[in-house]
Amino acid sequence: MTAQTQIIIGMSTCNIAAGAQDVLHLIENRVAADGLDARVSVMGCLGMCYCEPQVKVIDPDGTAHVYTRVTPRRMERILADHVAGGQPRQPWIANFREGAEHDLMDKQQRIVLGNCGHVNPDDINDYIAREGYQALEKVLAQNDPEALIEEVQNSGLRGRGGAGFSTGLKWRFARNNRGDKNYVICNADEGDPGAFMDRTTLESDPHLVLEGMAIGAFAVGADEAYIYCRAEYPMAIARLERAIAQAEERGYLGQGILGTDFSFRVHVKEGAGAFVCGEETALIASIEGQRGMPRSRPPFPAEAGLFGKPTTINNVETWSNIPWIVRNGAAAFGALGTEKSKGTKVFALAGKIKHGGLVEVPMGITLHEIIHEIGGGTNSGRPVKAVQLGGPSGGCIPAHMFDLRIDYDEVTRTGAIMGSGGMVVMDDTTCMVDVARYFLNFTQLESCGKCTFCRVGTTRMLEILTRICEGEGVPEDIERLEHLAHQVKHTSLCGLGQSAPNPVLTTLRYFRDEYEEHIFAKHCRSGKCRNLCSYEITDNCTGCLICKKDCPVNCIEGARKQKHVIDQDACIRCGVCRDVCKFDAVIVK
Repeated sequence: MTAQTQIIIGMSTCNIAAGAQDVLHLIENRVAADGLDARVSVMGCLGMCYCEPQVKVIDPDGTAHVYTRVTPRRMERILADHVAGGQPRQPWIANFREGAEHDLMDKQQRIVLGNCGHVNPDDINDYIAREGYQALEKVLAQNDPEALIEEVQNSGLRGRGGAGFSTGLKWRFARNNRGDKNYVICNADEGDPGAFMDRTTLESDPHLVLEGMAIGAFAVGADEAYIYCRAEYPMAIARLERAIAQAEERGYLGQGILGTDFSFRVHVKEGAGAFVCGEETALIASIEGQRGMPRSRPPFPAEAGLFGKPTTINNVETWSNIPWIVRNGAAAFGALGTEKSKGTKVFALAGKIKHGGLVEVPMGITLHEIIHEIGGGTNSGRPVKAVQLGGPSGGCIPAHMFDLRIDYDEVTRTGAIMGSGGMVVMDDTTCMVDVARYFLNFTQLESCGKCTFCRVGTTRMLEILTRICEGEGVPEDIERLEHLAHQVKHTSLCGLGQSAPNPVLTTLRYFRDEYEEHIFAKHCRSGKCRNLCSYEITDNCTGCLICKKDCPVNCIEGARKQKHVIDQDACIRCGVCRDVCKFDAVIVK
């Protein structure tokens, strides 16, 4: 049988947002109408979100070509020249040997993301063809839960949800507490602004998560599980449900798995969007039908969790590491990373980053390598100022500290946290006081209100930050912020409240001069706090008219090739003129 050309289009949420649906419709219509000898299928996200939609064309001889930024018009040419004519359109193909795509992929070590963009997430056969469910088969054949837990513990895998607790040790606690019923939970309640690691993994490789959960369930003696996934991820939920049905049909889930006496069923629970439900005890309460609020520990979930039964909770990335560890061994996983932080870590590169997307790197890599070599620096071309690591509960690390290695302990020493993997890059147009206000506004809104210091303390802190950004700050505000931040951090019940002050404390630690400038000089050097700045056009202006055309309130005057002038009374201080100017002719005063 003659091999067919394969046309595989990325159909993750990010690809669809970039226009992949229109490209898919064109491919399907043209292949049928023109009688092209090609098989059309879909894939998840390759991680190169900055250049989507992406289409992979695999020639009959197996040679693969990844086309980027594919539009319907480009797809017409690809079908005519490459699929029908055998001549690839080289300028549109990603070059993984040199250039941006090489820089993006060369430093990565893909374990969790190994199948992303290489399998059809809706076809279990694709997953099986890439060693899928072999780890589960191996575990059931060996039938030694204690040895399995020992292997996971020896691998050094730590929870990738933020706390960094030993996964093997957590499993051991649950197994030692097992009774008539044990549960397993996958925490897919990804709520950090700028984070999309869990969504992409679930959309691109759902069977990997299911296999990891099944292995964990066998280890701890559980026969039932819940995947708690945000309702805002409809594609992830749909693909999970299809994957569960396929796995049950093939005997990898359900009753008597692979002819053994091990049974395991998985349910998908849709979360309602509460950030606090990312905390494990609040998540458990939500599954039980209660309001999602944290509870005191002990007892820990491994002792008394869901419905009062021993429960093992790990996040999507943690479960996704398990099949690889079982197949390749603890030593292979432990060979990656640092002494205390083994393996790899998935990060979502967002913000003002040139090559935004999803990357998986070995622990121990530096921030400089991730942001400048993999991420390509800023998309604005301006200097990187800082990175927000660990989501709204994380911290801001300045550019001069980018030799920092990605390691749980080293990151914690900066005042930030590893978190689940959100990494928001900021350039020198970012106001760090405004950044602290933004993230604190998020955590204040998402506080469940149970703890007085979290509920009231974050509110008072937000009021102070807002006042400073509006030009009404007073000298005592810095001391008040620090005092409140430490009170909230040390008296809140759950991780949300305990880490909510981190953006404030780290910006005060590394960017204190900006706070003082806002308060004493009534000036915002970045031009973000509108009451504290103005924009002016210098003699560098060439009269190109770009800023005039893009100004949202038409407050810029000037003829072509003549210096422009900003009407200060009409200007709303949005900063668009500075962002679009190619000659550095707009300055903040």
